[in-house]
Amino acid sequence: MKILVIEDNRELLDLIAETLRKEKYVCELADRFSLAEEKVHLYSYDILVVDINLPDGSGLDIIRAIKKINPHAGVIVISARDSLDNKIEGLELGADDYITKPFDMAELVVRVKSLLRRRYYSGSDIITQGDITLNTSTREVKVGATLVELTRSEYDILLFFFSNPGRVISKESLAEHIWGDHMDLADSFDFIYSHIKNLRKKFTVAGASDPIKAVYGMGYKLEIN
Repeated sequence: MKILVIEDNRELLDLIAETLRKEKYVCELADRFSLAEEKVHLYSYDILVVDINLPDGSGLDIIRAIKKINPHAGVIVISARDSLDNKIEGLELGADDYITKPFDMAELVVRVKSLLRRRYYSGSDIITQGDITLNTSTREVKVGATLVELTRSEYDILLFFFSNPGRVISKESLAEHIWGDHMDLADSFDFIYSHIKNLRKKFTVAGASDPIKAVYGMGYKLEIN
């Protein structure tokens, strides 16, 4: 899952990023309105953590923008203790949750995980497609009762497919969700092909049918028979 954190307090921004990356999320950062606005128009995110009060603009305008570009993206508002009106307006614009400063990082992690479950996994930690079961809490993947060992990148790709069943996903989108904004450093998308190949092999060895189908000239999609 890919998260954009928008916060002008650099110390808090870095702490949030460190915390979320420890939870294995791809985490991108913006410490000002102009950078956040650029990122939401260039890249795709599953969740935005948005500080309303930015020095060069309002986080509310970022929420308006993301809801037009990607209405399915989850939004958690960060607000000062005395900013009730901003919280209410953020929720009215489509934000899913809010957290009041100062807050404990453990609380933010719980809010993020809860939002992901509600938005993408029907409220559960367990996602099942055909014979394959994925536990988003333990990051375990099984075919029937057989545990399938995946690398972090393989797991992230599989989770992205499970969150978008039947949708054609381009190699560019897959690269974004593994590398974040640093995907621009890749010379090619051969590493995506290698990860897909390894996933297919691991599932067929474990006794599952190959769930990832290539769509010529477009990318891949999860297709369970």
